[in-house]
Amino acid sequence: MEIPYTVSTRPDTGLWNAKVGIWLFLASEVMLFGGLFSAYIFLRLDAPPGMWPHGLLNVPVGTMNTAILILSSVTVVLAWAALKMRRYRAYWWYMLATILCGVIFLTVKLVYEWPQKFDHFGAYIKPEALGKYEQYLGNKHAAAKDLPPRLEITGHLHNRAALNDPKIKEYEVALDPLNADPTNPAMDRPHFFPLPVTDKIAKIEKEDVQRATMFLPTHSAYFASYFTITGLHGMHVLGGVLVFIYMWLPVSKKLYQRNPEHLANRVEVAGLFWHFVDLIWIFVFPLFYLL
Repeated sequence: MEIPYTVSTRPDTGLWNAKVGIWLFLASEVMLFGGLFSAYIFLRLDAPPGMWPHGLLNVPVGTMNTAILILSSVTVVLAWAALKMRRYRAYWWYMLATILCGVIFLTVKLVYEWPQKFDHFGAYIKPEALGKYEQYLGNKHAAAKDLPPRLEITGHLHNRAALNDPKIKEYEVALDPLNADPTNPAMDRPHFFPLPVTDKIAKIEKEDVQRATMFLPTHSAYFASYFTITGLHGMHVLGGVLVFIYMWLPVSKKLYQRNPEHLANRVEVAGLFWHFVDLIWIFVFPLFYLL
């Protein structure tokens, strides 16, 4: 039995079945990500001064990943156009380029960006102990410049066992440049290019710490939102890549030989999903990396 309207358009909508379906699906995706972005915005607006992290993500890497996704949107359109012109070999290469862009994006995210967060440490100091760590926080300098207070000391944790061992009474942290030189005017704003941790070591007593963790979802509402949204987005990228791989494999050539327009319609539907995934990242990038 042949399913109707897989190639020809429906008389009631002027669209073929799969295109109707993908637009309905994308409408539900808008509601999903719209709710997540709204929650992120409200959490940020409600955060007390000094409690919302800034400048902790690698902006150049995020910019590169954004360019990679935009390039992949171009190549998937070129793949669809090649099918419409009945140029299967060109379609094969453009689809391969799209797949590679998606794989590079995921590799950068999972192998480079996320592991850096798991290896970085932050300790929020109790309000009554802030003065004790003024040399690392520079709150007098921040107050003079009408900047929000600094409540967290960040860097590379030397004694990671201190996180779970109650016998260890202090954290030894190789400081980030902000905490190593907090009165330097260059540290008043986040840097576009990330700065490495310094050789300056700070010893922070556990009794003075309100909350201490690596840069995990438990660190703050910021990282909870970051990992939730980027993780869900990454799953969408993975799903799109798997669909593209299926359409790139030799099995697609059999469908092309039988009905090239049917394959073109499938690529168009997958491409609409891919464009939506890229559009979501266009919102993620400025919200988390730039603002």
